Amino acid sequence: MRTIHLRTPIPGPKSQKLMGEREKHVPKAVFQITPIFAAQAHDATLEDVDGNQFLDFAGGLGCLNAGHTPEAVVKAVQQQAEKFLHTCFHVTMHEPYVQLARKLNAITPGDHPKKTLLVNSGAEAVENAVKVARYFTKRPAIVAFEHGYHGRTLLTMSLTSKVKPYKFGFGPFAPEIYRLPYPYSYRRPAGMSEPAFVASLLDHLHEFLKAQVAPDSIAAFIVELVVGEGGFVAMPPDYVKGLAEVCREHKILLIIDEVQTGFARTGKMFACEHYNLVPDLMTMAKSLAGGLPLAAVTGRAELMESVHVAGLGGTYGGNPIACVAALANIDLLEKNQMAKRAGAIGKLVQTRLLEFQKKCAWVGDVRGLGAMLGIELVRSKETRQPHPELAAAVVKKCAERGLIILSAGIYSNVIRTLMPLCITDEQVNEGLDVLCATLAEGASD
Repeated sequence: MRTIHLRTPIPGPKSQKLMGEREKHVPKAVFQITPIFAAQAHDATLEDVDGNQFLDFAGGLGCLNAGHTPEAVVKAVQQQAEKFLHTCFHVTMHEPYVQLARKLNAITPGDHPKKTLLVNSGAEAVENAVKVARYFTKRPAIVAFEHGYHGRTLLTMSLTSKVKPYKFGFGPFAPEIYRLPYPYSYRRPAGMSEPAFVASLLDHLHEFLKAQVAPDSIAAFIVELVVGEGGFVAMPPDYVKGLAEVCREHKILLIIDEVQTGFARTGKMFACEHYNLVPDLMTMAKSLAGGLPLAAVTGRAELMESVHVAGLGGTYGGNPIACVAALANIDLLEKNQMAKRAGAIGKLVQTRLLEFQKKCAWVGDVRGLGAMLGIELVRSKETRQPHPELAAAVVKKCAERGLIILSAGIYSNVIRTLMPLCITDEQVNEGLDVLCATLAEGASD
């Protein structure tokens, strides 16, 4: 039985009317990917205000690993809303904050003592991780990577690599930010093996520490082990190992940004588990609270405790409704073994896309971890020249055919999969049918 049911052309008349209101009252800078307005959603499906039912391969930009409106999360929110909506944890503490901090301390990698700060967004989590790293080490510099995305605030925008649309016109940026090339294996020099490519980038890292910034000035490296907005490129294990060795040698902290990779998306609860990597500080958001605004920094206790009283915090951080949603959401991910399910989804998607790649000249690469897979579109497999126009057309045409999907990448030429992990195999295949048919049409244009 098909999930996608379209009653009107997309966008329908009610969505078009609301778009007119949106254009009157909301700045154009607040972009949108699909031209529809949601009315309701459940699991991996979304219905718009015109009664059209879509398959969701976007998951609220990675916030809905457990699906839309999971019953346990909705119930937890309803029960907490009847008690109190907000107190500000700094004014009157509440138990859900402490319960969630305890849970995150338990499930994040490493058996060392940890402590957790709750905030509102992934960007705010990154900012606070940087604050803690600088405070503890008494060092100013932070090293980020090309293709990385860490947020839209001044500091996190400074850490983010892509200029347009994220940084253009918003400078000057925060100082003492340095950047290394990301080991993007698909775009390594022609004829170079991946081991040789990784070795060359590790050599560059050591040269960077002499030519660009001294190790004893670096507070932390911040890393996405699978770049999200950067195009779903997984960092090679040998590079991660070499980077971790440099950090240990020079007492540099390692911040792992798990904002998009966290909470079962990659086939593990956290991506760093694929690498047997224990970070000093970890940032989390997106699927932490099932779509409610909540983020966290979990770190070694001695780091988190080093900051003076009142040095960390915020009015809304750790809102009680978001905290109970997160507790219910994590429980659901664990009980339903959604990390394992992400691995199964990833195998299904990757198998089909790799087979499709053989027939489609525009699919240059299929890659990722678990259910976090990207399809890089190129003008030809020989030149590997990015094809952002095709990616944009595919996203638009898929929406018109009932599939919500996203693009990504520094070249805007990657189609990414962020479907809720409660999706059925039948729904995955239905969505892939739409995607592959749309790609095939694009290839013939």
